[in-house]
Parts: sequence; structure tokens; C-alpha cells
Amino acid sequence: MTIQTKEGPLRRGAVRSGERALAPDLARGIMLLLIVLSNTAFHLWAARRGPSGWQPVDGSWIDHAVQFTMITVLDLRAYPLFAFLFGYGMTQLYLRQTAAGTSERDAAGILRRRSLWLIVIGLAHSTLLMAGDIVGYYGVLSLVLGLVFLRRGERALKWWIWIGVALLVLLAAEPVVTALLRGELGALGDAGAEPGFKAYGADEESWFAAAGVRMESGLYITFVAAPLSLISGGYVIFLLGFWAARRRILEDPGRRLTLLRRTAVIGIAVGWLGALPAALAHVGALDVPDDAQSETGALTLLRDVTGNAAGIGYVAAVALFAHWWTGRPARRGATAVAAVSAVGKRSLSCYLAHSLIFAPLLAAWGLGLGEHLGSATMALVAVGVWLVTVAGAHALERAGRRGPAEAVLRRLMYGARSGSGG
Repeated sequence: MTIQTKEGPLRRGAVRSGERALAPDLARGIMLLLIVLSNTAFHLWAARRGPSGWQPVDGSWIDHAVQFTMITVLDLRAYPLFAFLFGYGMTQLYLRQTAAGTSERDAAGILRRRSLWLIVIGLAHSTLLMAGDIVGYYGVLSLVLGLVFLRRGERALKWWIWIGVALLVLLAAEPVVTALLRGELGALGDAGAEPGFKAYGADEESWFAAAGVRMESGLYITFVAAPLSLISGGYVIFLLGFWAARRRILEDPGRRLTLLRRTAVIGIAVGWLGALPAALAHVGALDVPDDAQSETGALTLLRDVTGNAAGIGYVAAVALFAHWWTGRPARRGATAVAAVSAVGKRSLSCYLAHSLIFAPLLAAWGLGLGEHLGSATMALVAVGVWLVTVAGAHALERAGRRGPAEAVLRRLMYGARSGSGG
């Protein structure tokens, strides 16, 4: 089938169900659980914040245990996982099109259109419901990185990956190490800055006032934070997704077991150890200056840069599980795995559904339940919301239907004649 678009003729439509591999979809489904949990802190708009300006510091010992776990395992760790999978999916789409006979220019053009529409969707999402939207952010990254790297060779891709790693080390890790060696951890950061959760507008009693705050935050994340990440090395995880997709690492994990095992063990260990000082300081087990714990402080910088390793480690762990799972003769739990994978196939719809449930339920302008929850009960609510999307996605999978957001986006990408591609 040939589809005529503004960019030119495409030799095929969207990915078909039979072409999908388990690992990428399962990783996206799990990723959404991590994201919905990591977004819980800003919904607790009446909680008392510490110098970090993000996780609450009040509550029972169970709440503190949840906060410790969030900081160590999730905060600044789920989004590198998203970036890797985003880059991986882009390259999958590009390679499928070119393998079907679509020209490289036309295949890159359809991805460019996708990126532009993601920016629009992300800005609408941030303004209407959730200021921390990442769809627009990654729309900008995919637009620029797709234009520059999709048609570049292996050598250029590897060079820019190493340049990105060097930038991350120089701009994030080096200041932390220098401050630590000098015994001046408090030299970085500002504990007196406005708490980060304020940028989400969850504590605004007027929806219009909250929308104004969210729009400002969304514009900043999309058009300031995203370009800054391009010049500070933040793009490296995206390009690693490009590199891995060219080697079909997630489609055929059995051929890369040694690499995946090492990546999972080292990546997760580095990520968790890098966040441990911030988690210990948060619960009062480590005495450090308040400025070091702030959003621009040494402990947050360390947590940020090591979060990239954790995100890659998580992907590798899911790929190893997928390889083990597909090799089992008897598959107890098959329904659960299929349901989580169904979420991954409809990741945009499920991501937006989180906000559709969370925002009116928890924000001050809605029912305001966020005022009465602690970190532990909020985490339970988050898991419940994710399970709702799992049930919905599984129902759509059984009915042979796409997610509504995916259906709209694919129509915008391919046009009305996109056919029956899955």
C-alpha cells in the first residue's frame, strides 16, 4: 500500500500488530507506572516541603519510607527511560519505512510531522491539566535530533554520544566532585528558591489561575529546558535509543544477553547509589547543608546525572525479562504481561489519562483531595490510576482497537488513508 502525504509517498502505514516485539511495549507500560509514581509529589500541594522543594518531609514512617524509595528509585530516573524508548521508537518507525521502500527524506518527513504534533499535544496537555508534561519536551528533542541524526552514519552517532557523555560529566558531575573534595557541598544550590512543585499550580483554587501557571511552566519546559538539554548533553540517552534500535537490541535481546546483563546491573547500581545521598539527607540520616539538597544543589545534580544510568539499566532489565518470558514453555501470568504491554502500545493515551484522572481529583481547583493525602496514600492512588489504564488498554487490545490519542496522532501523521496498520 502506498500512502500519499505532504512529504511524499510512503510505502506503508503505521506499525502492524504482528511486527511488535514484547520488550519495547512492556518497557513502556512499566515506564508509565514509574512516571505516575514520580509525579505524585506535586499533587500533595498542602504538604510541608524540605530544602529539595519537591518531596514532602512530613508524614509517618511509612511516608518517609515511600519518600526515600521515590528519591532513590524513581525521581529523575523514569524520564531517561522515557527518552531512550522515545529515541528507540523513532528509529524503529524510520527503519520500517525505509525498508518498505520509502525514501529516507520522506521517512524523516513523517517523523518531523509527528514531532511537531507532539509539541502541540504537549503544550495543550500542560496548559489544561499537567504542567510537568514531557510530550512537548521530547517533541522538541525528536524534531532536532531526528533532523540531525536519523540519516547520519554510525561513526557520527557514536561521536556525538561520547560528546554528550563528556558534557554531562563536565557540567554536572565535575562541579559536584569539586565541591565534595573541597568540603563545600553548600556552595551549589539555593534552598531559599521557590519550591519546584509550585510550578504545577496544583495549589491554585481557580482553574484559570492554575492554567496560567501551567502554561508558563509548559512553555519553559518545552522551549527553554529542551533546547538547554541539547547543548548540555541531555540528548545522549535519546541517541543511545537510536543506536540500540539500529541493532534491534530490544526486538532480539537473546543476541545481546551479556551486554544487557552488564547494563542492568551497572546502570541500576550507579543510579541508585547516586541518589542515595539525597535520599539519606531527605530522611535526616545524612547531615548536609540545605543548599546541597535544593533543586540546583550538589546532591540533586548527582542524582540527575546518575539517573541516566538507572534509566538505561531499567530498559536492560525489562529486555532480559522479556527474553526469559518468551522462552518459557508455560506462562503463568500471561494476562498480566499482555495487559501491561497493551499499555505500552497505547502509551500516549494512558499518559494523558493519568492527568485526566489526577488533576480534577487532587488539585485545589478540583475536589482538592491532594490536601489530605500523604506520600504513602498518594502512591497507592497512583498505582490505582495506573491499574485503571491497564484495564482500559487491555480491553482495547482485546477489541483490536488503538488508543484514542494514538489513533488521532497516526491520522495526523499518515492522513485519512493510513489503512489498517496496527
